[in-house]
Amino acid sequence: MSIFADNIVFLRGQKNLTQHKLADELILTRSRYVSYEYGNAEPPIEVLVRISKYYNISIDLLVTVDIRKYPLDKMVNLPGNKILLPVAVDSEGNNFIEIVPQKASMGYLKGFSDPEFIESLQKMQLPFLKNGKYRAFLADGDSMPPFADQSIIIGEYVEKLEDLKSNKEYIFVTTEGITYKTFLKRNKKFTTVSADNSFYEPYDIPLEDIVEVWRYVRGILPQDYKPHTLPDEANLKNLVAEAKRSISNLENGILKLNP
Repeated sequence: MSIFADNIVFLRGQKNLTQHKLADELILTRSRYVSYEYGNAEPPIEVLVRISKYYNISIDLLVTVDIRKYPLDKMVNLPGNKILLPVAVDSEGNNFIEIVPQKASMGYLKGFSDPEFIESLQKMQLPFLKNGKYRAFLADGDSMPPFADQSIIIGEYVEKLEDLKSNKEYIFVTTEGITYKTFLKRNKKFTTVSADNSFYEPYDIPLEDIVEVWRYVRGILPQDYKPHTLPDEANLKNLVAEAKRSISNLENGILKLNP
């Protein structure tokens, strides 16, 4: 049997429904529904949508994850129920904080909705972070300035982009990777963010590229971290502007020599 067939058999059992009753609920003949449970036929997309809405479970989850291994009460619905966010808990029901290393960021983009992938990540618990769903991201090199290499950046899951607050820091998981930025504003197409270093201009992230957003709550610095002073930003900007003027003057001089 397929994962999908196993899942719908399991879900029907959870609701204690007969095949005939469920087929009626889904506006299907019993024989047609039974063919899906036995794995003798694959449902068309309109039937998949119907089953997905009936159980309030994403199609992605229905066809790719054996939900018998991961009870639905240990998952968090994402907006629109496109996917489910797996939540790892201990034997007493306390949430773990999974740690996503930068080197696994591309794997995370593919597996953030896969309970098996999430289960494979290293985990930790912090007693002062209990309410909400938290995830930690490990900075690698200069991947998440101003955090130093090997810093752990912890965020609380944001369910809706409407919940983002201006001038607050967030961890954005996008199709391009994972980044730590300050949220500025949002419109129907883009989210505008900025880096902590004002030398860099704010930029837009297309809403369609945003996979997850986590509100920054804590940062854990590496053991041997030593604060360092960055170059004065105003002077640095002046130096860059002066360099641009010098290059422009040089180009003009070359053009005069080669009329």
